[in-house]
Amino acid sequence: MGDDRRRMTFIVVPHGAQEMNTRSFEISYRRLRTVTLLLGILVVAWLAMAGSWLYMAGQAARVPSLQGEVARLEQELGQVEQLAVALRRLEGQYAQVRELLRADRAEDADDDLWRAGDAELLAASAGEQAAPSAWPLTERGAVARERLALIPGEHAGIDIVVAEGSYVRAAGIGVVSAAGRDEVYGNYVRIRHPNGYETLYGHASELFVAPNDRVERHQVIALSGSTGSSTEPHLHFEIWRDGTSVDPHQVVEAP
Repeated sequence: MGDDRRRMTFIVVPHGAQEMNTRSFEISYRRLRTVTLLLGILVVAWLAMAGSWLYMAGQAARVPSLQGEVARLEQELGQVEQLAVALRRLEGQYAQVRELLRADRAEDADDDLWRAGDAELLAASAGEQAAPSAWPLTERGAVARERLALIPGEHAGIDIVVAEGSYVRAAGIGVVSAAGRDEVYGNYVRIRHPNGYETLYGHASELFVAPNDRVERHQVIALSGSTGSSTEPHLHFEIWRDGTSVDPHQVVEAP
């Protein structure tokens, strides 16, 4: 027998009613299944809508905290932008300082930080002050390691401890014979002076001269640093004459 012929009868009897008031309803099994399926779909749809509403309510409850987080991030972003502006300003100032340090000094300059006076230059040219006897820094510093050149392969100069970025000066008039980078000396300058003298300045952070440059006594040639084989900022200073190491204390006028 098909589902269309199979039916279910529902009898409704009101409480306290007479027999004639009873009612009966017949419904086929197919229609009953259809109604049940529709009710199930409606229940699932209602549950889905209720779940979505609960999710949206939870997200809405987070809005105030998210707004506070956004405000905090915007404030931090403003601070970062201010720091970036300050950094760019400092970079510009640093570039200006570097250009000033690299700029050629006028021939008639009288600042003895960069070059000696005309009388001293004339005397040096005449050989009266040919020896590189000037202190190689603009400040006193402290000699942390002495010359040990009497022992083959040992320390051929002195180490003068100074703050990084201190001015390194030429000890005398001469010509730059070498300037560059070395594994041991780091950034270094070697200057050839009259009467067979030669000086070397090591571990600089920055160089201001190049090979074949003519330098004057007291001219700033570099900034002190800790490049190469070095553990702290200092200037390594050597003096040679005719290929033989000379104790700088015997030649240089220490401050």
